[in-house]
Amino acid sequence: LFAFLAWMVWGPEPRLAHALVAAVSVLIIACPCALGLATPMSIMVGVGKGAQLGLLIKNAEALERLEKIDTIVVDKTGTLTEGRPSLTRIMPADGVDEAQLLTLAASLERASEHPLGVAIVAAAEDRTLNLSAPSDVDSPVGKGLTGIVEGRRVLIGSAKYLYAEGVDLGNWRSRADDVRAEGATVVLVAVDGNVAGALGIADPIRATTAEALADLRSQGMSVVMMTGDNAVTATAVGQKLGIDNIEADVLPERKSAVVEHLRSQGKVVAMAGDGINDAPALARADIGIAIGAGTDVAIESADMVLMRSDLLDVASAIQLSKATIRNIKQNLFWAFFYNTAGIPLAAGVFYTILGWKLSPMFAAAAMSLSSVSVVTNALRLKGFKPKKYA
Repeated sequence: LFAFLAWMVWGPEPRLAHALVAAVSVLIIACPCALGLATPMSIMVGVGKGAQLGLLIKNAEALERLEKIDTIVVDKTGTLTEGRPSLTRIMPADGVDEAQLLTLAASLERASEHPLGVAIVAAAEDRTLNLSAPSDVDSPVGKGLTGIVEGRRVLIGSAKYLYAEGVDLGNWRSRADDVRAEGATVVLVAVDGNVAGALGIADPIRATTAEALADLRSQGMSVVMMTGDNAVTATAVGQKLGIDNIEADVLPERKSAVVEHLRSQGKVVAMAGDGINDAPALARADIGIAIGAGTDVAIESADMVLMRSDLLDVASAIQLSKATIRNIKQNLFWAFFYNTAGIPLAAGVFYTILGWKLSPMFAAAAMSLSSVSVVTNALRLKGFKPKKYA
């Protein structure tokens, strides 16, 4: 309207024709289609590239938030480790046979789907032990397991759990700590109120974990390891991986509280985990990252899924997010640049000085070119390759 009125008042004859041409040219070149394409094109290509890299990014907001992450909380079992623990030590009490201890423990653990329980049962089956069906089974979340096996009351779990149940631990705390110092998890077994022994279970660290953590630190990430394991075991694993910030003895219901506490300190937190117990923390974090081999509820609660179950992909995802945001800013610059430079030209600002005047046909070509430039720049993301820092 301003261009039309200006030409009608000050323009040469035929004024109406010149005014209409100027108004239409401004209307065409000011069309914000390039601006409208700037963000969604980059996001679409970025999400597609993530899928090629094995990163299932569920929404655009998650891809945009990733580049702001400064703290990543990592669940130990199944994320830093393989999630396939195996029985490595059997320590029976005096007067208890190894086979008897393992038989009672494995018989009770048949009622559990916990990875440690699966490892105990697998070890018993490898030794072809005859297991019984347990009864009156109870499984306090994050503590242990109790039930009746062959008419005897069996408890399996942490020292804290057995002590709370009235079991006299004697020197078993220190004996268990010796094994935990090697990075193994120790569960105590009590039969009819007395400690019958302990089982050491180790979960090997993933081959790529150390490299992934080095990559994350190189990008300025603060890494926090969270686990329900005893502090001694957690510290041993943390020392192997160079992790100083460790949250140990964390019960499932406290995992989300740990994440919330970090966020209350002003940190932007990503949580990586794979289990049912991790789901609340995944949902509470700014970005929830589920391991592809994890449980369905964890995957459902997360914003992103690592299809290869490799923590290295978290470092790649953060790099992809940064590249996508950078691409969006470039697109927005070009979209604004075209409008800023084109609108005065289309309005005829340079007509009296240089005799330049933009026809609607050339305005349409310039507008189309701006959209093409934005799309072309967004497609450059298809060539993105994660950088290895380690």
